[in-house]
Amino acid sequence: MDFISQTWHWSISGFLIGMVMLLLIYFGKHFGMSSNLRSLCSMTGVGKHVSFFDWDWKSQRWNLIVVLGAMMGGFVAVHFLSDTSNVAINPETINQLSKFGIEAPEGKIAPNSIFGLEAFQSLKMISILLTGGILIGFGSRYAGGCTSGHAISGLSNLQLPSLKAVVGFFIGGLVMAHFIFPLLF
Repeated sequence: MDFISQTWHWSISGFLIGMVMLLLIYFGKHFGMSSNLRSLCSMTGVGKHVSFFDWDWKSQRWNLIVVLGAMMGGFVAVHFLSDTSNVAINPETINQLSKFGIEAPEGKIAPNSIFGLEAFQSLKMISILLTGGILIGFGSRYAGGCTSGHAISGLSNLQLPSLKAVVGFFIGGLVMAHFIFPLLF
C-alpha cells in the first residue's frame, strides 16, 4: 500500500495518460470533462428549449463513466490512500499567501479560508467563488473545452485550436496569479 499512497514520479503518470490517449485515439474517442456538462443537461430534456443541448448524448455515455470513475477515484484517494505529508508547498509561497490572509493548507489540497465552509461566512469570498465559477464555465464553453480536454486530448491529437487554448490558459493563469489575485486579496 505504501507504493500506491506515495507521490508517483511524473513520468509514470505521464506514461499512463499517454497510453490512455493512444487507446482513445485508436477507438476514435475524444476526451474532455466539460463536455459531460452538456451531456448531463441534454439528459434532462432541456434540448427541447435550447438548441445547443439538442444532441445525441447517448453517444457520449462512455465519457460520463469517466466522470463517475474520476469522482470515485478521488474519493478513494482522499479517504483511503492519502498521506498528508505528500503536500509540500514552497515556504515562500506560504509566506506570500499569509500576507493575503490565506493560511497554509496543512496537508489538505486547498486552504479552508478559500474553499472551506468558512468561505461562506464572507460576502467577498462568496462573490469571488461565484464569479470564478461563472467565468470558468463560460470560458470552457467559449474555448470549446476545459484545460484537461485541450491540454491532454487536444494536444495529443495535434489540434492547433487546443494549442492556442493551452497558451491562453497559461497566460491567463500568470495574469491572475501576479496581477489580479493581489488586487482581490
